[in-house]
Amino acid sequence: MAEQDAVGRRDTTVRGREHVRVAVIGSGFGGLGAAVRLRREGITDFVVLERAGAVGGTWRDNSYPGCACDVPSHLYSFSFAPNPEWPRNFSGQPHIRAYLERVTDTFGLRSHIRFNCEVTSLRWNAGALHWEVGTGQGPLTADVVVSATGPLSDPRIPDIPGLDSFPGKVFHSSRWDHDYDLRGKRVAVIGTGASAIQIVPAIQPEVERLTLFQRTPAWVLPRMDRPISAFERRLHARVPATRALRRGLLWGIRELQVGAFTKRPNELGLIQALAKSHLRKAVKDPATRAALTPDYRIGCKRILLSNDFYPALARPNTDLVASGLKEVHGSALVAADGTEVHADAIVFGTGFRITDMPIAQRVTGANGTTLAEEWQDGMAALRGASAAGFPNFLTIIGPNTGLGNSSMILIIEAQLNYLADYLRQLAALSADGGRAALDARPSAVNAWNRHLQDRMRRTVWNTGCDSWYLDANGRNTTVWPGTTGEFRKVTRRVDLAEYAVLRATGDQDPADPNRTAVDTEEAVA
Repeated sequence: MAEQDAVGRRDTTVRGREHVRVAVIGSGFGGLGAAVRLRREGITDFVVLERAGAVGGTWRDNSYPGCACDVPSHLYSFSFAPNPEWPRNFSGQPHIRAYLERVTDTFGLRSHIRFNCEVTSLRWNAGALHWEVGTGQGPLTADVVVSATGPLSDPRIPDIPGLDSFPGKVFHSSRWDHDYDLRGKRVAVIGTGASAIQIVPAIQPEVERLTLFQRTPAWVLPRMDRPISAFERRLHARVPATRALRRGLLWGIRELQVGAFTKRPNELGLIQALAKSHLRKAVKDPATRAALTPDYRIGCKRILLSNDFYPALARPNTDLVASGLKEVHGSALVAADGTEVHADAIVFGTGFRITDMPIAQRVTGANGTTLAEEWQDGMAALRGASAAGFPNFLTIIGPNTGLGNSSMILIIEAQLNYLADYLRQLAALSADGGRAALDARPSAVNAWNRHLQDRMRRTVWNTGCDSWYLDANGRNTTVWPGTTGEFRKVTRRVDLAEYAVLRATGDQDPADPNRTAVDTEEAVA
């Protein structure tokens, strides 16, 4: 049985297994965006493999009290799916998740999504030139795999001695236990990142005592948030140009800021002064204010936005421990500076596995090694999408695609352009009926990465402090050192000169399908 789609006729089964043209992993912004783009390209032979029971990605998982985005809503949404009904400048998690549900329905994606279908393994079959995909619902094969698992999907909980002995409740901010009532409890929050500064003011009024363990203070600026009026919403709905203008202004302001982060970090002094003023106005106690003042240049770590974090720390039932959690003895939590407090619950706001994404351990490429093994000295992918030795495997929000001051949706849409052209190139190469795959050349990946790391040397992220942007080797494999406009330009087209074209030349070896001979063509741009 076969099915005709825009890229040619494909068998729906291969050796008894279901076969699809494209398998997308994850149904957050990246995965849903990829699905929409595939349909717009005329490709319907694809599946979206989602390990959970609903769409939303990080906006499904992060449902903690106070959860909201720190990018304005009209910029933190797809350009092809504008939403004139955003209720606030910075909308909360329920509204963002509802938006993604609407995108799913508006573009007819549900029939492509397989829920509760976690990808357990990916293995490149060199003979058949496709991916063998293992899932919790059984195997399938795919010509192309798009990994859209995202960097904020797998929580990181530090290895704290004695944590297993804690008799109370323990959970990560992205796995919030809504069945556990915090009212009247002694709660310890570990970390001072973007999640923690939202959680602290949200739960402070209802807990008996709140203790914040702060290993490193963060720079915090006022959050210029307000409700979007009914008049504005009607105007945006009836006159789309006003909505586009609003988005364009938000984008342009952030593009103008990039130079200070990437080339002229000293220009961030004014912003740092504003952050100090914000702290000074909210926190009157000199000792507390000193503990909350970072000793690194602003912008090195993500700048946080909050109007209520500092006031919450000044409440009588809140304590700040200016030290990280070192160990746990029963209900006693001991900080690195020796401070000891007792708690009924521990909430970890300690971030995610950014530079060692777990999906990389499950992907085995053409050389028989996993992506994690290939990236043991640091992540690297051509234009943030293609790793050498992993043909027809593309990553959405891959290495060096992160942003320090703007919307990741802009990066995602640029990568969707790259994905679309990648599939067009494959279709052209397969037009004669032969099967083809594209494998990023190591020389191209290395050249791209050297260029990025050279540009990174003078950025605030590499010169200001030690942050989660840096991997275990001290390399910045996370952030894009330029504007979103520049990234869109360098991902507009696939340069075939940067890829080897693979073609099968022999019969598959049933004993070892990876041993079939494969030709590598010299690609012509």
